[in-house]
Amino acid sequence: MSPIEGTLLQLNSVAGAFWEIVALTFRVTGTATLISAALGIPAGALLGLSKFAGRRFIVTSIYTGMGLPPVVVGLAVYLTLSRSGPLGVMEWLFTPWAMVVAQVIISFPLVAGLTMTAIEALDPDLRLQLRSLGAGRRQEVAAMLGEAREGVVAAVVAGFGGIISEVGAAMLVGGNIESQTRVLSTAIVLETRRGFFGLALGLGGALLGMAFMVNFIFLRLQGRGRWPVR
Repeated sequence: MSPIEGTLLQLNSVAGAFWEIVALTFRVTGTATLISAALGIPAGALLGLSKFAGRRFIVTSIYTGMGLPPVVVGLAVYLTLSRSGPLGVMEWLFTPWAMVVAQVIISFPLVAGLTMTAIEALDPDLRLQLRSLGAGRRQEVAAMLGEAREGVVAAVVAGFGGIISEVGAAMLVGGNIESQTRVLSTAIVLETRRGFFGLALGLGGALLGMAFMVNFIFLRLQGRGRWPVR
């Protein structure tokens, strides 16, 4: 094999590994963001629209969760999913699913807390108007979320931003295993430690590009018309 052919093979290998890392990052972070939104938006709407016993404790817990250090979340998930942990039988440790669990725990409080704040910032008379028009409970919640659309989208963006570049939890529960759990943030740390700064910068650029693209999409959604009320 000639030196040129060897170089081309090496470049192809690096390119393949790069796109593999990008795809896994999309899959893990995208899944975690969708789960966080599916759980956090209804939870935030419930907290913003309801008064019940224990609400203050739940709100305080969510605000506390918004500042949780990712490495602490990673440690908790690691101990839970380890062989001696309560969920060790699932054998999720050092798999993408363990990373998704950790990222959901990090992202959920952000989505729920900011959604709640967006709902509470609405005009209180809006609920009275909706009820006077005969809106049911589900229609009322949908209409309120539609009015708070910009805040809700911002909540999802904040949740996504809190996990896309997260390193500590991903390293602990994923292990940064090549072709299995290596995502952009952990790959950047690895290549920097190995002294491959050019590759680390390239991965960093890809991470920034991914974050920009997703945030651009969210911004487009934020600028659209009101959500339909069903």
